[in-house]
Amino acid sequence: MNTTEAYLQTWLEARTRFSNLLKDVKEDQLILKLSNTKNSAGFLIRHIGDVELLFAKNVFGSSNLTVHAKTVISQQDNGEWTNLNELMDYQQFAFYNLKASIEEQIESDWAKFVVTKEFGTKTKAEALGRIISHTAYHAGQLALTLKYGN
Repeated sequence: MNTTEAYLQTWLEARTRFSNLLKDVKEDQLILKLSNTKNSAGFLIRHIGDVELLFAKNVFGSSNLTVHAKTVISQQDNGEWTNLNELMDYQQFAFYNLKASIEEQIESDWAKFVVTKEFGTKTKAEALGRIISHTAYHAGQLALTLKYGN
């Protein structure tokens, strides 16, 4: 197994923390929020997709990808993330694009540096760790929101 295949398997397994939650989400749950928090379940699903697309484009080089990361731009939940089918399609689109961009990396790419305003200078390998932890972090929030939100 080469480095790209190993990193891809690692990312795919880590993302199950998010993707397994999605199997049971109902549309009426998308408006749920935890007490004293700002983000709904729908916002969290959209946000994970937005950031995965940003990583595909800005970190892993999917130059033909156009990204409109609405949750990153607005930085707040405006209540628009209530269509379950649209959110599921969007997160699948993000998944497939990030997966394809990871698969395109060659061995030497993992040591190359990328610079972003969000997390500074990192190797692509370190950046992969960043997207893994980002998705897991928000998947945890989503799980708690779906279980305890109102």
